[in-house]
Amino acid sequence: MPQKDTAETRLRAALPGLTRAERQLAAHMLNNYPVAVLGSVASVARGAGVSGPTVVRLVQKLGYSGYPEFQAQLREEVGEKLASPIAKRAKWADSADNDHVLSSFTAQVIENLTATLGQIDRDGFDRVADLLADPNRRVYMMGGRLTHAIADYFATALKVMRGDVTLLSAMLNSWPPVLLDMGAGDVLIVFDIRRYEQTVLQVVELARERGAEVVLITDRWVSPAAGFAQHLLPCHIEVPSAWDSLASLMVLVEALLAGVQQRNWDETSDRLTRMEALYARTNLFRRVR
Repeated sequence: MPQKDTAETRLRAALPGLTRAERQLAAHMLNNYPVAVLGSVASVARGAGVSGPTVVRLVQKLGYSGYPEFQAQLREEVGEKLASPIAKRAKWADSADNDHVLSSFTAQVIENLTATLGQIDRDGFDRVADLLADPNRRVYMMGGRLTHAIADYFATALKVMRGDVTLLSAMLNSWPPVLLDMGAGDVLIVFDIRRYEQTVLQVVELARERGAEVVLITDRWVSPAAGFAQHLLPCHIEVPSAWDSLASLMVLVEALLAGVQQRNWDETSDRLTRMEALYARTNLFRRVR
């Protein structure tokens, strides 16, 4: 399937041919996309530390007649990424083929995985794995309405390898005490996909104020929380359904777990040995005879 023409894809494709100031502007736009480009020319230029004419030149290099046309396409993309489940279903229903849903759905999930793995920067992935493997950093996990389950799984599996892993509850009144203890050098892993949740944005902003390193795992349209995250891992989630797929997020989580395991296997092995002894004493699992 050919890549869809969007403001983001045009920005990424144009990067090699841009001037230094234009690359600085493009990097600002992409790192905070689409929040960084929803404002006026003046506000975008100020945020990127460039001049207004640089903003105008860049959008013209991208093939737009001017900033108004650039923002018009962006508004259309934002409407798409915030689509309700009914709108998502209608979009796919119009182009549905005669294949069985198991085949068409699985094919799209595989395509999502390929696109996700091709898009994620390897060095950025390694930096996140290094943070999670560092025993001197406390790790916090947070998800949204649907992604909370993945955050829960991630926290549960990571606790096998290291201590000081905390899953933020879905209850809003439980967050202030957690944020109170969060400090410089701690790591907050956040999951936020469309439709983005205001509460997630608030927690991320407060965590950054306390000096935490924020890792945002989001979709390819990028959550507004990206404006406060130092590490960004975008995933492809669209499938022929009223709901987005979390499969690529789960693969990314399991790859991070494998990366952490590689980095601190001695500690992981020791914790596993002690944990198995506890399992045996509590008869948690059925024994094979």
